[in-house]
Amino acid sequence: MSLTSGLYAALSALQADQGAMDVTSNNIANVNTPGYSREVANLVEAPPVTYGGLQYGTGVNLQNVQGIRDNVLQLRLNQETQTQSQLNTFVNGMNQVQPLFNDTSGSGLQSYLSAFFNSFSTLSSDPTNSGDRQAVIEAGQNLASAFRQTAATLTTQQQNADVAVTQTVGQINSLSSQIAGLNGQISSLQGAGQPPNTLIDQRSELINQLSQLVDVQTISADQGSLTLTTTGGAALVVGNQSFNLTTQTNPTTGFQDVYSQGSDITSTIQSGSLGGDLQLRDQEIPSILNNLNTLAYNIAGSVNSQSAAGYDLNGDAGTDFFNPPANLATAALNLSVSITDPNLIAASSDGTAGNSDNATALANLANQNIVSGQTPVNFYSGIVSQVGNDTSNASSALTSQNLLVQQLQDQIGAVSGVSLDEEGSNLVLYQNAYSAAARVASVVASMFEVAINMGAS
Repeated sequence: MSLTSGLYAALSALQADQGAMDVTSNNIANVNTPGYSREVANLVEAPPVTYGGLQYGTGVNLQNVQGIRDNVLQLRLNQETQTQSQLNTFVNGMNQVQPLFNDTSGSGLQSYLSAFFNSFSTLSSDPTNSGDRQAVIEAGQNLASAFRQTAATLTTQQQNADVAVTQTVGQINSLSSQIAGLNGQISSLQGAGQPPNTLIDQRSELINQLSQLVDVQTISADQGSLTLTTTGGAALVVGNQSFNLTTQTNPTTGFQDVYSQGSDITSTIQSGSLGGDLQLRDQEIPSILNNLNTLAYNIAGSVNSQSAAGYDLNGDAGTDFFNPPANLATAALNLSVSITDPNLIAASSDGTAGNSDNATALANLANQNIVSGQTPVNFYSGIVSQVGNDTSNASSALTSQNLLVQQLQDQIGAVSGVSLDEEGSNLVLYQNAYSAAARVASVVASMFEVAINMGAS
């Protein structure tokens, strides 16, 4: 062995410890960087040499810089994030729907329903009272206005969800394109034997963002590449190529359906914010609107039928109180009172001015099963219960899902997160090793000087 071997061993230690300190410094610098996975400098003994029947070490090498991550936990987090985002979007939407049916604050329909039928009851006690007759018309107009306003607001919220669908599809395409680009870079680096730790972290962060928008399945491919599809199998990313989703107007609903390479995949999307918006737009709000229309349609029909059975103050046969709805689908949105003259209210059942039997019959409609086998108030209470239960159930599920996602994030943080205490300890460790190696190099250099001087003498 020679002094040169000792010097090379010391120099290898200086280089390895310097690299390890660089890795530690980078960890500390990225302690608050979203999606960053801590890195570890893997040091290995350099191959020994044999001299005089003995083996001598030749130093140390920095073999690689390894990113510490748990792919199984990350996959699970992405999956649970999809559900969390879907619930969050749905709950936010329902929190806008629920105030429309908050009768305790006076914003629901129940008070208008009660006031309308009670106005007929009041009229029955004095059928010729012009003030009471006018009150009936006003109560009917108030009820019709409440129906129209509720239906219009629900329709607007449905349209807002439709706009969100289009916007989300654009965001999905942007993220898919970025992920495909990173796939190509990662494959190139791994093919060249270089660690793409930073790019893998960036890709993982983008996939998590994509999971917030739509349900995503991840399939590993060669050279560190990933294939991404929706749960229904629609391709989003394959290698370094991305496949854009598109939207097309559904001629039946007027809303935007989601397409992948010419195929309608709207019904297969269940998770992510896109799934939440589709659930609101295509299921929840249409169900509420259908029940609201059913209530308006049957009230208008029953009141008109009973009105036609009576006589107005002039002794003429009663006419429609409400303008007959053109169809069930728009009954609530277009409900209106057709009578403007109080004298045309059919309060009498025999044509005499003082008779109020038909006004009583109109008031009694409140207690008759005229809406799908239920009274108007009971049917409306069912709508309120539907909205309340759906909101409450989704909110409870969201609370549980938030806890689950937080637990997964904590577990990933324990594996991949940067601990300043640990990195500080490593920094001291590598610093001391670097100083010792420098001391060895200095001693060897002094020995070289002695040897050279001895040779010169």
